[in-house]
Amino acid sequence: MKVRVYASDFSSCVESDVDGFGVLDGQKGVVALKQYLVAFTANLRQGNACAKDRGDVAGSGKKPYRQKGTGMARHGSKRSPIWAGGGVVFGPKPRDYSQKINRKIKYLALQRALNDKIAEDSLHIVDKLTAAGPKTKIFSAQLEKAFDHGSVLFVDDTFDENFILASRNIGRVFMVDSHSLNAFDVVRHENIVISGSAVKTVAARMLAGEK
Repeated sequence: MKVRVYASDFSSCVESDVDGFGVLDGQKGVVALKQYLVAFTANLRQGNACAKDRGDVAGSGKKPYRQKGTGMARHGSKRSPIWAGGGVVFGPKPRDYSQKINRKIKYLALQRALNDKIAEDSLHIVDKLTAAGPKTKIFSAQLEKAFDHGSVLFVDDTFDENFILASRNIGRVFMVDSHSLNAFDVVRHENIVISGSAVKTVAARMLAGEK
């Protein structure tokens, strides 16, 4: 698989093969990626939404008015859902939305996501993620030349302090360490930039996940 390999300042790039992520044939891993994304987003939900039903709202249980002779519909309680201030019908209650995903599915999903980014020419490698100094203006200009639109996710084992200071105020720039990279991170960003050392770390994680 061919990817672009950039210089540290994004001034030049060459195409090179990357074999660490493996090649997935056909639709292999597509279902795993979907399962992982559904589980990941479900696990982000707090599940603390709560609405009061007719047994929870405050109010008397007394019949509002007599059964007959008023010319209005018959009612037995002010806490009825059809009254203003009454209970909610089938409202949400606190619940656990979390889903379990096994290790092999997790790493197959990551591999599928990386393969898709390579196919889209949206995954790039940099020898080393560094910045000449803690200057956002300089870094932003370099970034615009390489990636003129879309969010950019940088992946490295450990980030250089100057790189963090130069990039952290750019709204479309995100950073994640290679030990925490997951399929959700890969899918939600338009461009992925991985350092040479991080490629080896991610590849080793996927290899360990297959065992």
